[in-house]
Amino acid sequence: MASAQDQDHADGHEHDHDGSAHAHPTSMLGRVRELLVGHSHDAADSFDSALESSKAGIRAVKLSLLALLLTSVLQAAVVVLTSSVALLADTIHNLSDALTAIPLWIAFSLSRRPATRRYTYGFGRAEDLAGIFIIAMIALSAGIAGFESIRRLLDPQPVSYLGALMAAGLIGFAGNELVAIYRVRVGRRIGSAALVADGLHARTDALTSLAVVVGAIGVWLGFPAADPIVGLVVTAAILIVLWQAMRDIYRRLMDATDPALIDEVEQTLAATPGIIGIDKVQLRWIGHRLHLEIAISAEPSLSLIAAHEIAHAAEHELRHSIARIDEVHVHVGPSETDGPQFHAGIEHHRG
Repeated sequence: MASAQDQDHADGHEHDHDGSAHAHPTSMLGRVRELLVGHSHDAADSFDSALESSKAGIRAVKLSLLALLLTSVLQAAVVVLTSSVALLADTIHNLSDALTAIPLWIAFSLSRRPATRRYTYGFGRAEDLAGIFIIAMIALSAGIAGFESIRRLLDPQPVSYLGALMAAGLIGFAGNELVAIYRVRVGRRIGSAALVADGLHARTDALTSLAVVVGAIGVWLGFPAADPIVGLVVTAAILIVLWQAMRDIYRRLMDATDPALIDEVEQTLAATPGIIGIDKVQLRWIGHRLHLEIAISAEPSLSLIAAHEIAHAAEHELRHSIARIDEVHVHVGPSETDGPQFHAGIEHHRG
């Protein structure tokens, strides 16, 4: 069996597996969906070490925390001035988005710790736990925004300083979109579902900040209900992102992977000399790193050293074709067709 520690992979090659041949949506609905939830490649985009990935994640949450805190403070000052419930909803969402950077920061720091005898797979799952906190914050911001909007519809209040309100909406859009682009880009590159979810959260904030501007224009045109109605639109947008984030984090916690990634692993193994069959391929994400467990078949007459070399060759090829691999465990054995007697001892354990 070959593991990640068995070879240095000393040639140091990097592979740009950015999926450039992947088709992008051409319909209007597809483009809107991509804007909201981002363009996903569950297969690797680039190769980098676990340590460098964690450093990139920490840097991303630090910078986005500062940017969103500044945006929230500026918007909160305008909320006091204008009494806009739409801007209040947007500010609450921005603040919650800023606060989600804290558990992500902790998670990325934990993920750099080495495995122990108790936590034998390391601490990468801390990122997925941080994703659960992010989901809770998104849900809370949706609840507060929806409640305040309905309350303002039932008890209308005047909205003043419309120019300042529109400026605050534009500030919110700019701050959140810059953070969203940065978080999603880094999250996709290092394979962090939690950081991508946080980036999508910020992207929705950017769109809802533009909705605040629309509400201000509606009030200026003599339609005061436009402000709380926009607040409800903001709430609906938050719920869309909540669903997307819940789906992504659920899939990570359930060890789901893109079937196309399984296909790529199988194609790589099939092209490796000495492998005559592929018995099992299992992949799981632990944080933003991939763990592979593979069972392959080889000629029964091979020596232990020859079988071991095939396992090394399989790992080497996989590390060249699949990025963000942390561990590869390869089991080499005879096929059941060529040597069924070699599997008789465990046959009664198989379901």
